[in-house]
Amino acid sequence: MKYTARWLDKGDRQKFNSFICSHSKGHAMQLWEWGDIKERTGWKPWRLILESEGEILAAVTILARKLPFFKAPIFYCPRGPVVNIADTERLTAIFQAIGELAKKEKAVLLKIDPDIPKTNQELTDYLHNGGFRQVDKGKNFEGVQPKFVFRLNISADEETLLANMHQKTRYNVRLAMKKGVNIRIGTRKDLSEFYRVLKETTERDNFLVRSYSYFEDLYDTLVPAGFAQLFIGEYEGKIVAGTLAFLTGDKAWYIYGASSNSYRNVMPNYLIQWEMIRWAKTKGCTLYDFRGVSGDLNEENPLYGLYKFKRGFNGEFTEFIGEWDFVYRPFMYSLWKIAEKIYSGKLKGILARLFRR
Repeated sequence: MKYTARWLDKGDRQKFNSFICSHSKGHAMQLWEWGDIKERTGWKPWRLILESEGEILAAVTILARKLPFFKAPIFYCPRGPVVNIADTERLTAIFQAIGELAKKEKAVLLKIDPDIPKTNQELTDYLHNGGFRQVDKGKNFEGVQPKFVFRLNISADEETLLANMHQKTRYNVRLAMKKGVNIRIGTRKDLSEFYRVLKETTERDNFLVRSYSYFEDLYDTLVPAGFAQLFIGEYEGKIVAGTLAFLTGDKAWYIYGASSNSYRNVMPNYLIQWEMIRWAKTKGCTLYDFRGVSGDLNEENPLYGLYKFKRGFNGEFTEFIGEWDFVYRPFMYSLWKIAEKIYSGKLKGILARLFRR
């Protein structure tokens, strides 16, 4: 079959998004709006479609940004490309088109981290044979996107989903209801309070958080477009929890979560997850993604509590195929890898902040 690869302009937004939302591998981080958000943080988005006789067969958002200390850009394809992964002919056509752009832009590499389980040996073989290099980032959260997640099929009715939860999780959901925790859809006016609780969370759990303006941009770009929703948990009139979910087609993702140091005993985090699942079902979703957990399942791991919390909802523990680099300029790529190894802590932090969400 003959394909035409075409780079898009703003007039193609609706057509592009419609394909992303309807495809089984469509992802929120491949939406047109996600590229717009990342553009305001220093990335340049490129959108490509592969079509035949006017029908879109594949699509991809590529983000380009110059590396620290290098003038040449890197290309990053978050959770893409959106294509039938089993169709290697289409995959090859996409990567060839990206390669032509990379040559024009003098890019160093293309990084991909497809939303594909590690069990897909065919894709692993294809990437190895096609010249991609597998990048091992460890079992915690060292990579650009989480490699290990919990995913829940929410096709069943609510009674069945509740019954399938671990007993303690189901108990905590009902306890929060009994104690009077209220979960509601958040508004733009709630964003500042959500961020306050999020900051409280990051200080308690010792991880970095983006600026308030970034969350304003997330809300203003994605929520009115129907691709995200803010949730607020209240107890005795106080905001004690909040979450932000992404929505694309029949899939929903739990992206950010915030919980106050106060009133944790009334279990708002359990009820807010349950209400997000119920909301996702009303939107026609069949998959709810709890996002990242550690792949190190040792109970001594400080991240084990997060794994235990998400496991309680009876989702499927999934390991993705991970990060893969296709190198266009080997010498510059080697310099980058050497620098990354020598200054691993500092540079990995820079790289993570460049890529992450």
